[in-house]
Amino acid sequence: MNVSLTPELEKLVDRKVSSGMYQTASEVIREGLRLLAERDAARDSLRRDIKAGFDAIERGEYTDCDAAGIKKLVGGVKKRGRERWDAEQSKHSKK
Repeated sequence: MNVSLTPELEKLVDRKVSSGMYQTASEVIREGLRLLAERDAARDSLRRDIKAGFDAIERGEYTDCDAAGIKKLVGGVKKRGRERWDAEQSKHSKK
């Protein structure tokens, strides 16, 4: 397969190879395509999650929260996070 690059992209590929990070221009292009595929998969996953959220709202599967409810929710998340952190730290200090 032959691919045409803009002069700017060609310079980028050359810089990557010259840096020693990659052995060939093909490796640079493969890495770029792998990252593009990862980004596309992450975007598709996010879109599915957003659609699932909107579908749940349409089915009435949600809870209204006021400022006090959100503050309580955040407090609970912080508490559980601190408990997990403390448990991890305790595990590591025993080693």
